[in-house]
Amino acid sequence: MSRQHSHLPVSSPRLLASAIGVAITAGSAGHMVFAAEKADEKAPGNAISLGATSITGEAQDATSYNVEKASSPKYTAPLVDTPRSVTVIPQQVLKDTGALNMQDALRTVPGITFGAGEGGNPQGDRPFIRGFDAQGDTYLDGVRDTGSQSREIFAVESIEVSKGPNSAIGGRGAAGGSINLVSKKAHLGDSFDGGFTWGSDQTQRYTLDGNYQFTDTAAGRLNLMSHESNVAGRDSVDYDRWGIAPSLAFGLGTDTRVNLDYYHLESNDTPDSGIPYTIPVAGSAARTKSNPDKPFAGGDHSNFYGLDRDFRKGRTDTATFAIEHDLSDALTVKNTLRHGSSMQDYILTQPDDSKGNVNNGSVWRRANTRVSNTETTTNQTDLFGDVYIAGFKNSFATGIELSREESQKSSYNVNVDTTPRTAASTTNCSPALIGAPSGYNCTSLANPNPNDPWNGAISRNYAGTDTESDTYALYVFDTLELSEQWLVNMGLRYDHFDTKYKTYNASSVTTSKGDDVSEFVTGQFGVVYKPAENGSIYASYATSATPPGNTLGEGQEGNPLGGTPDRNGNLLSSDMEPETTKNYEIGTKWDLLNDRLSLTADIFRTEKDNARVQVDTTSYENAGKTRVQGIELSASGKITEKWQVFAGYAYMDSEQVDGGPLGKANDGNELPNTPKNSASLWTTYQVTPKLTIGGGAFYVDDVFGSVANTTMVESYVRYDAMAAYKLSKNVDLQLNVQNLTDETYYDKAFSTHFANQAAGRTALLSTNFHF
Repeated sequence: MSRQHSHLPVSSPRLLASAIGVAITAGSAGHMVFAAEKADEKAPGNAISLGATSITGEAQDATSYNVEKASSPKYTAPLVDTPRSVTVIPQQVLKDTGALNMQDALRTVPGITFGAGEGGNPQGDRPFIRGFDAQGDTYLDGVRDTGSQSREIFAVESIEVSKGPNSAIGGRGAAGGSINLVSKKAHLGDSFDGGFTWGSDQTQRYTLDGNYQFTDTAAGRLNLMSHESNVAGRDSVDYDRWGIAPSLAFGLGTDTRVNLDYYHLESNDTPDSGIPYTIPVAGSAARTKSNPDKPFAGGDHSNFYGLDRDFRKGRTDTATFAIEHDLSDALTVKNTLRHGSSMQDYILTQPDDSKGNVNNGSVWRRANTRVSNTETTTNQTDLFGDVYIAGFKNSFATGIELSREESQKSSYNVNVDTTPRTAASTTNCSPALIGAPSGYNCTSLANPNPNDPWNGAISRNYAGTDTESDTYALYVFDTLELSEQWLVNMGLRYDHFDTKYKTYNASSVTTSKGDDVSEFVTGQFGVVYKPAENGSIYASYATSATPPGNTLGEGQEGNPLGGTPDRNGNLLSSDMEPETTKNYEIGTKWDLLNDRLSLTADIFRTEKDNARVQVDTTSYENAGKTRVQGIELSASGKITEKWQVFAGYAYMDSEQVDGGPLGKANDGNELPNTPKNSASLWTTYQVTPKLTIGGGAFYVDDVFGSVANTTMVESYVRYDAMAAYKLSKNVDLQLNVQNLTDETYYDKAFSTHFANQAAGRTALLSTNFHF
């Protein structure tokens, strides 16, 4: 069998791994000492000490778990005075927990779960925030990061999670919230951080983060990463990736500042095909809410149902040019121009339970394939600062966003049966067809073999879909200080979202096309009462809008493009309106212990209206409604100078209120990927000036995979531990043991067919250098 690869190649990471390893362990000692000396000589007395959120330009404690302000100027007040739930995961939490990617990092934020990709829904990060799919709601430095991908964090300073509808801040979507990655940028002063991590399951990870100040106002920064690993408790799965992120800054400390940033990531994985759901009653096809299907691997949780034909390659490139100018001490204008692309190329074997089902001991190996590339060009201009009107202070931000997004999606032909066989062998799966009789497309539930001599054929399928969109948006935000005790927070955004698509066959002949123009206004309004300078009580209201074509085919479309076909089958326009979401929230925030520790609590109710539902075999309407309500608690910061904590709890009561004429059977059911209870606790204690120990517990309640509540993964508790020791002021060691009890649990649920199993016990030993 010959594998047909995409025309978008991805190179091996091993060369970069060797280069970084040599640089860290052999050739860099002299440069480190030189860099350290230069930092002492050159750094001015007012040099910015970059901590987890140094984007604000204010010096902060780089080791603290507590963060005072979000990076985006659209948040016109400190977090304690912002009337919505915002969690910032700082650099120190990322380091202490041993997080290696965005999903690792987000486990520390309750109320966020992850869904699995399948078929039309691409592989990659698929977070759910407060029960709503946020796959298209990830941002990089405040600009939408379009395109499905598995995000790394080697070049990330911190991660900001905003909960509740916030289209006013980010634009379309964001029904349950959004995620903003704050990148590492060049800064004043010289520094060098490098490290290598060796761990169980052949984990090897090398990182380098070097910053060098060229002149009094210019600096450059370079981040490098190489990662190779298998996955604890899983057969045949491996992840290889490498990345580079250079950054240049000019005019630092002056009125005009320029940043040039680039990010490149390549990956080459053997993807995890997951564990199939099993039917609760043998011989029955019935799945019920009271007795839903659960994943079962035939007695061996390490079973892998894929084949050695499987692969997943990815590539992400992002270039950013930003210029910022202080018009006065209280007024700044900033323009950000970005162009990025995100590619995916994979063949993934899904353990399919629809070919006779797995309760008879057999699994059908169904191929899911994709070749896609998404390109985005965005220009965002912001004006922000402070102004007094009629004697009242207004901290405001206003701006214009123009963006162009284009997505091309095609696939592979996977011929599963190249020799004459019975018709049943291509439509069913039974114990008699395991192995050779089905061309190894049917395998054993208890004993699958990824090295089976599969004799199918693979070729490129150039039929596909092209989608493009243009966005024009205007927005304004303001925090009005009525008095020392009363603040009013307001935000308003207008979006014009024009989307077109066409499908075409392998001969490039257009088979259908459609378009949609959506215009919508979203907003937020909050009132903040400050009984003390270090605390607030607030009430807020916010909205979001999710138009047809929201993710350009790069995510699960709850409101996709497409209207009623004309006589030629062309979907000339969509008659669907944007889905709308609104959020009511009451909460309180307090900075205690001399602002070392932040405590928050809120009660919320989020309602989605205008959800697209099917009303008959050919018609759809905006008639559905869902609701999520609950409470959230969080604590972050230092309890004492030696004891830090980063913790939270979320209770979510979710419900499909109205599924439309054809979906009423599910009315009253819980929403998928929405646990009733979830909690996280991560804490560290500095035992001696050189030794720090820490640990964490992460709990997620039962999660349904589908709104029918007929598939489910059970609740779990995961325990982690860490210990860090400073060998010297420049070298330290850190040991992380994740999933300490080797718990078998599932962290991604799909609506049908399968769920993804999380890694087993994983030990990671890191050696880190700091100069």
